Amino acid sequence: MPISNPVRVLALLGGLVLTGCNNRQESGSLVDARRGFQSKLTAQPANKQPAPVPPANVFQAVRYDAPPGKLAAYLSPDPQDGKKHPAIVWIQGGDCNSIDEGCWKKGPPSNDQSASAFREAGVVMMFPSLRGGNDNPGRAEGFLGEVDDVLAAAEFLGKQPYVDPARIYLGGHSTGGTLVLLVAECSDRFRAVFSFGPADDVSGYPPQYTPFDRSNRKELRLRSPGRWLASIKSPTFVFEGKSKGNIDALEAMARASENPNAHFLPVPGADHFSVLAPTTTLLAQKILLDDGPTGTLTVAEDEVNKPFQR
Repeated sequence: MPISNPVRVLALLGGLVLTGCNNRQESGSLVDARRGFQSKLTAQPANKQPAPVPPANVFQAVRYDAPPGKLAAYLSPDPQDGKKHPAIVWIQGGDCNSIDEGCWKKGPPSNDQSASAFREAGVVMMFPSLRGGNDNPGRAEGFLGEVDDVLAAAEFLGKQPYVDPARIYLGGHSTGGTLVLLVAECSDRFRAVFSFGPADDVSGYPPQYTPFDRSNRKELRLRSPGRWLASIKSPTFVFEGKSKGNIDALEAMARASENPNAHFLPVPGADHFSVLAPTTTLLAQKILLDDGPTGTLTVAEDEVNKPFQR
């Protein structure tokens, strides 16, 4: 999300300060609960904008096959070194169905939402747009069908000749963090998942991010990751700064979860935005070292907290 765009900055801020819900854990799996469910969607804007053209030396514009059709994405170019590289699918905050200049324009260290630490370390990056975003086919569903689009993006990424399909990670921030947490609850496709500042209950998001019948409790329940923590199968790390942001949601999920695959790391001295740059730098280095046949990536609280200690 570009820092220079005040409309999207305000929109993202509108999705912050969410109180932790009563994270009653559902007895079944999220995949089973979603199977066959028909969401009742609300009216959506018709003036869609195509994804901006990225700098050729940073990203190439591509289209990947997903259930709604061919969706736009940005993808790191082939480094032409003959090697297979680790890769990460990253989901932006704010309108996480769309991609824009924020994917390559770095912000200050206190608010760098580009996650550029990964590509700068040599990790291949893919920023997928999702159904109904940009000029894509389909309609935005707000954390429902978008799960399938993220999995389709990973399928596309794993087929690139310069990507190691066994070393694909997933990450996202704010609304993107909420979505990747839901993906982790629906699939074990990713070697590890990194969720920054997610909500546990999407009822706290404004209507532009929840384009469905909000009076239907099942619509909300199937989109609220705090209820389905037991479904997580891949190592999943949830981060949030303890100053402002969605820290209440992180703490509520930490109390509710008994899943050893889910790790919750509150970061003293950081907020919803400043937690990103130092932590993604740490994770990028860990990804490079996680090069065995199976994943061994771990994250300790003291490692995450160190950059913020005074």
